[in-house]
Amino acid sequence: MADLQPYMPYIIIGLTGLVAGWLAGLLLGGGGLIRNLVVGVMGAFVGSFLVNAKLLPLPESSMAYVKAVPYGPEVLISTIGAIVVIVLARIIGR
Repeated sequence: MADLQPYMPYIIIGLTGLVAGWLAGLLLGGGGLIRNLVVGVMGAFVGSFLVNAKLLPLPESSMAYVKAVPYGPEVLISTIGAIVVIVLARIIGR
């Protein structure tokens, strides 16, 4: 089996993106399972870009609650990114 260590951040982003797409679909409605999953993976990359570029500062008070859950911060960031992707898609689609 090949060494997966260099790819682990991308695998984690993808898996948390799947959860985030489902959550964003619940929050904003519409879509469907496959669309929510694709949007969630895209949102994971968008959210991580926004955090790394310092465009999305997350307050420590909210992160204290999220850190209690395994991969909680990643799911939060991915969900925010998925919501951004859905809102932008709805604006462009009009």
